Amino acid sequence: MTAPARFTLDPAFAVGDVNPRLFGSFVEHLGRCVYTGIYEPDHPSADESGLRTDVLELIRELGVTTIRYPGGNFVSGYKWEDSVGPVDERPRRLDLAWRSTETNRFGLSEYIAFLKKVGPQAEPMMAINLGTRGVAEALELQEYANHPAGTALSDLRVAHGDKDPFGIRLWCLGNEMDGPWQTGHKTADEYGRLAAETARAMRQIDPELELVACGSSSQAMPTFAEWEAKVLAETYDLVDYISLHAYYQPHDGDIDSFLASAVDMESFIENVVATCDHIGARLKSKKKINLSFDEWNVWYTTEWHEIENSAARDWAEAPRLLENNYSVLDAVVFGSLLIALLRHADRVTVACLAQLVNVIAPILTEPGGPAWKQTTFFPFSQASRYGRGQVLDVRVDSPTYETKKFGSVPLLHATAVRDPETGAVTVFAVNRSQTEPLPLEVALNGLELTNVVEHMALADADPEAKNTVDEPERVTPHTVTGTALQDGTLTATLEPLSWNVIRLA
Repeated sequence: MTAPARFTLDPAFAVGDVNPRLFGSFVEHLGRCVYTGIYEPDHPSADESGLRTDVLELIRELGVTTIRYPGGNFVSGYKWEDSVGPVDERPRRLDLAWRSTETNRFGLSEYIAFLKKVGPQAEPMMAINLGTRGVAEALELQEYANHPAGTALSDLRVAHGDKDPFGIRLWCLGNEMDGPWQTGHKTADEYGRLAAETARAMRQIDPELELVACGSSSQAMPTFAEWEAKVLAETYDLVDYISLHAYYQPHDGDIDSFLASAVDMESFIENVVATCDHIGARLKSKKKINLSFDEWNVWYTTEWHEIENSAARDWAEAPRLLENNYSVLDAVVFGSLLIALLRHADRVTVACLAQLVNVIAPILTEPGGPAWKQTTFFPFSQASRYGRGQVLDVRVDSPTYETKKFGSVPLLHATAVRDPETGAVTVFAVNRSQTEPLPLEVALNGLELTNVVEHMALADADPEAKNTVDEPERVTPHTVTGTALQDGTLTATLEPLSWNVIRLA
């Protein structure tokens, strides 16, 4: 039997409060995320707006908050004017990012209507094209979307049938502008200057906007850290967030390193925080820049590289792209990434799971057919439901294992969130061992907890088990017995390769 993993919880030692925006997601005009994903007017479940009500129901259950739109790489060629007004008058355009044809049948107004149907927790996060466009177009979009009435563009919105302004508070100043793959790719100096000019102009209309500057597309980028430093030197007093993007997959069959992906994510977060604070100190600013981790997920990128390196794609409408079907193994890594975000809730105050439907997503659909939950649906929905409140400082004493990529890594990855109103605590924990159960002991100091409400786990004898159209409920969380709370100590056993949610009251 593996030696126990241990940690102590005490309300006097907390990381910070969870911002609801940590449970955001992302809808891009990529593949079938929009068309036959959230929007399919001919589907049997479609409402009067063409939205799939079966998908809406799953999105509400998933518990997403902020939803970023319309990209992603797509936004760097996006003309917002194409996406408004009468649908039958909207132009068809080539989308260079994904070598597809964009019909613009689903646009800005439809996005806002979609958010309203998801629920009051669904907040818009609008990305601006700073690849092929600039300050003037950003201001025009802002006026169309947010100004009440009485100007050419706000009156145009009213004429298009949207009397009330959209009230978009959170804006991304471009997307992945450090990436050579990005249409309109820029150097850090070029982008920093453009982002500052755009932010300054947008704040002339509304000083209360929240703005996200583009950080690095990953920690592996050759310009990482230098990019953040140069961009923030231009924008520090004008923006509220800098973005981070990260995707993980196994390489060369190295499952041990894949299971430790959150080591990289936590390093990425901490390095960006250090860079932000260095620039703040250099500028003698008391302001803190927070982090918007607005793209994260497990993503098997092979197909993307095939698209990137091929001129053969025929500009199809809503082709099947990046439709990864996630396994139990993927869900455990995914849950560990969620734990990493929660562990840094003091500075990561926006995060967006990329993406929401079909495209590397927790929800899959078939055109004209069913919608179902992927394995990754469950960790996200559980974290969104039970991960609200104050994150407690968790410092694990755990057995370790060796990885090629990260060296010695703890078998246990964990965090805990306390509800300040009820005093209830939820422990989120991953056992990275592929073969051995992991005993867990948690000392509870200063917490008036008396019972285990439930211990749910996502695990399976087959780590490659997946939910499919033929077996949509092959993998679901199950109840774990034997978890106990006695004399101020929680004891549990975590199954091999498992995501665990332990609720205490």
